[in-house]
Amino acid sequence: MFVSRKTAVLWLLIGWSGLALPVAGQRVAKYGADFLAGGVGGRALGMGGAYVALAADVDATYWNPAGLSLLAYPELAYMHAERFAGIVSFDYAALAWPISATSTLGIAFFRSGVNDIKNTLNAWDPVRNRPKPHAEEFIETFSAADYAFYFSYARLLGEDLAVGLSAKVVRRAIGDFAEAWGYSVDAGARYRLGRFWLGVNVQDLSTMLQSWSINPDAFALETINPETGQPYTFEEAFGQELPEGGTYLVLPVLRLGSAYEQPLGMHRLVVAADVDVAFDGQRAYAVNVGDVSLHPRLGAEFWYRDVVALRAGVNRLAYSDRFGLELTPTVGAGVRLRHLTLDYSFGDFAGLASELGFAHRLAVRFVLARENWHRPDI
Repeated sequence: MFVSRKTAVLWLLIGWSGLALPVAGQRVAKYGADFLAGGVGGRALGMGGAYVALAADVDATYWNPAGLSLLAYPELAYMHAERFAGIVSFDYAALAWPISATSTLGIAFFRSGVNDIKNTLNAWDPVRNRPKPHAEEFIETFSAADYAFYFSYARLLGEDLAVGLSAKVVRRAIGDFAEAWGYSVDAGARYRLGRFWLGVNVQDLSTMLQSWSINPDAFALETINPETGQPYTFEEAFGQELPEGGTYLVLPVLRLGSAYEQPLGMHRLVVAADVDVAFDGQRAYAVNVGDVSLHPRLGAEFWYRDVVALRAGVNRLAYSDRFGLELTPTVGAGVRLRHLTLDYSFGDFAGLASELGFAHRLAVRFVLARENWHRPDI
């Protein structure tokens, strides 16, 4: 059969979803919400994703909902990213709105997808075991996409302590072939100690339950089986059973963060360090202690007069017997124009990740500040 680069990525996504093999009952999905693991925001990603303690803008909806409580004005954000040489597109939009002197609400939308994937099911001739003549006439296209919706609430409990919650709804779809729904809750806290910030965010605190369902009609073929006079079934044509649906568990991930800011006259330097602690048994290409894997991230940022920022970080540190220690660096820059902030980050340009293509992320953030608008009182 025909195997394009996008088709290869599709089967990689199916493998991540756990649909490649029939299942019964519940299983732990190691990559059940992996499309969200890359993070959001040009500033955060330019710093390698070391942002759990720093998050104090609209992007805190994702990184640490507690940070939303520090917003003085409503904020809007949008980011577009391209991965795997542009094959996978990622879009993110968010809005945060203070509703009192101590409380803020936030909503966010995420989409990660591979578009224009070739569906070659009806371009294959099972009788001759080869493509049909003029096979391109029988090829259709579809998309494999993941969606997430966040609904967040944050509250200040004191001058230096804030907490927050994010309710999440996840939908995953592979064309008309299969779809899944998942639901969970994130919880976070942020604490300031002088020039230090400490943050914690427990992703999928409630454990996400993803339920996959298969649409057998989407696998139906048009080619007639001469022996039965009926269209070939998927099993007859390809000698494989249809994948089955099932229920998968996405286990919690504990995200710990720290950050420090050092004023330098009219400028300032920010450094941050995070670590994700996962409990799903990942061992390949991860620092692990038994079934517990550790995913550290490092970042630094220099602000020139609070107008221009330069950033660098490490968003992946992994070890394997085959490749040894591997670092995946990131770089970025930003400019602040009154109420508008533009950020760009560049990643996946070194190590094994570079073999799948570079990652470009462009983000914009707008503060809805008005002279006659002020944060509501309690």
